[in-house]
Amino acid sequence: MERTELCELTVLCLIRDGSKILLQNRKKEDWKGFTLPGGHVEPGESFVDAAIREMKEETGLTIFTPQLCGVKQFPSNGHRYIVMLFRTSSFEGKLQSSEEGEMVWVEREALCHYPTVAHLEELLNVMEGASFSEFQYTSDWEVQLH
Repeated sequence: MERTELCELTVLCLIRDGSKILLQNRKKEDWKGFTLPGGHVEPGESFVDAAIREMKEETGLTIFTPQLCGVKQFPSNGHRYIVMLFRTSSFEGKLQSSEEGEMVWVEREALCHYPTVAHLEELLNVMEGASFSEFQYTSDWEVQLH
């Protein structure tokens, strides 16, 4: 039995400012809609450093003390796509958008009024709560929370 597999490593970060969360209105067609900012982990880079770097690149903000709060995974073209999930409310800097999409602060309670990416609410349930630590899409794209 093979014990290794190819994987793609990425990060997402939930940045909170009081009752607001920072969302990106993502432009790319493969995952279009309001979502959390994030990106790929570079070879040799720590997950925490990747989260800090990606937030700076996509939001203009320097985040501090990002806490690992879960993992998301799904099958993708013969390999596993793994997303390390972080959260923080400690940041500084001036908010800016990137070519990935416009950055906006959204009241958490108003999220239902935005065209979000699929299953964002379930993902936030993992990231905000203590009941789940893993968000998984199965091979038939059903969501499982563990």
